[in-house]
Amino acid sequence: MMLNEKNNIIGLNRHLFLQHVAQTSDAPIGIEMVKAEGIYLYDVSGKKYIDGISGFSVANIGHSNLLVVEEVKKQVEQYMHLIVYGEFIEQPQVAYAKMLTDHLPVSLNSVYFTNSGTEATEGAMKLAKRVTNRSKIISFKKSYHGSTQGALSVMGDEYWRNAFRPLLPNIYYAEFGSENVFELIDDITACVIMEMVQAEAGIIAPSKEWIQAVRKKCNEHQVLMIVDEIQTGFGRTGSLWAFQQFDIVPDILLLGKALGGGMPLGAFIADRQLMNTLTHNPVLGHITTFGGHPVSCTAGKAAFTFLLNENLINAVKQKEQFLLQQLQHPAIKAIRSVGLFMAIEFDSFETNHSIIQRCIKNGFITDWFLFAPNCMRIALPLIVTFEQLQNVVEIILKSIE
Repeated sequence: MMLNEKNNIIGLNRHLFLQHVAQTSDAPIGIEMVKAEGIYLYDVSGKKYIDGISGFSVANIGHSNLLVVEEVKKQVEQYMHLIVYGEFIEQPQVAYAKMLTDHLPVSLNSVYFTNSGTEATEGAMKLAKRVTNRSKIISFKKSYHGSTQGALSVMGDEYWRNAFRPLLPNIYYAEFGSENVFELIDDITACVIMEMVQAEAGIIAPSKEWIQAVRKKCNEHQVLMIVDEIQTGFGRTGSLWAFQQFDIVPDILLLGKALGGGMPLGAFIADRQLMNTLTHNPVLGHITTFGGHPVSCTAGKAAFTFLLNENLINAVKQKEQFLLQQLQHPAIKAIRSVGLFMAIEFDSFETNHSIIQRCIKNGFITDWFLFAPNCMRIALPLIVTFEQLQNVVEIILKSIE
């Protein structure tokens, strides 16, 4: 293909992208990607980029993992969509649910698969209302649990909520890590929904003592504790689940992103007795057409198997320390991290944005946070090597200069 012809095709695709694919901002990155492998993405011109955000924590084991690809091929040849929630027993869904619960506390033994993390949030809130027969929900400022109307209702920032009001009523917001949440938890509260590490606030981790005090207060008032591990799950923070580092067990666990191994998949997980309340009064208390799709479950189980077999989580803390030691520059105001989940803070959004643009130009894909726009997001695939980490450091420091 001649160079001019190739450039014309690239230009046409960009035009069609802007014309026919709904945009979520007025300044998309706009790079046409044609391949992804390991920690790398490749654009239509052949340029290679390091995926510094793992497709927003989806590609924890990297892209195009051979085990995942092979298992997906086998499943596609057997069957794809049948009836996901209905009368059929589908082996990929059953096998993945069993594997997940084998690696969770005994009370988290029933998996409801959804299409995404935000749908897991919706299902969990419905479950909490159904179990408790209460409607009051407590969330936290600068929290993020998805963008559908129910999930948006518990998003902890009015800037994002305001344009879509009215939203769900009876939602209360507490400061993350503060004492005021204890005043809000009472006998009419259905649930407290929280992240173990606030992601979009710029990687904010509370004390173990505070998390445990929230757990205790929920127990005292029979309030369900919903823990959102959609971004932190599957080793991102240095343990399989972030809640393990706080020595608590949630009543309902939310999963997504890395859960599907690159395919769309979410889940909310609870005790079977709680989950069974969705089966009656009314029957079909929560249903989904594609949630737990056999191909997605196959991909997710293969990715989970690879994560465990390769012991990827064992090196996460070492890789975190390497980045913390190497990322030294006067322009960096602070670095907050929990495992390979990191926020690099600069003096302003303008500074951060210009550095991010240079990073992308220099071959490193990164982004900022919804509630911390002056912070650069680092969430590399867990398969990243120390040699590749050194390359990441060099690109970031070069881009700062």
